[in-house]
Amino acid sequence: MSRISESRISHLAHLVMNGLRSANLGDFPNEGRALSETKRVLQAFFQREDHIDDIVRQKINSLSRHVPVGSREWDILYRKYFEEESRKQRR
Repeated sequence: MSRISESRISHLAHLVMNGLRSANLGDFPNEGRALSETKRVLQAFFQREDHIDDIVRQKINSLSRHVPVGSREWDILYRKYFEEESRKQRR
């Protein structure tokens, strides 16, 4: 389950649909189906991000030295590991 709420995902899906419609980038003959699919894709995206976040935090916590959360070093390691893990997940 994603850390982002279902209502937030629904709101984002509506924003995406409205943006596509207002920019004349999409026509949705079945609005309900298009909205449902948009929500599904967003949910999958955020679940993937949450999964990577969990892996990255475990990696940092497993280091032999303690790296305080929020420190500059923690932020740098987080970004580095997040990018690495994202690339692995895309393969």
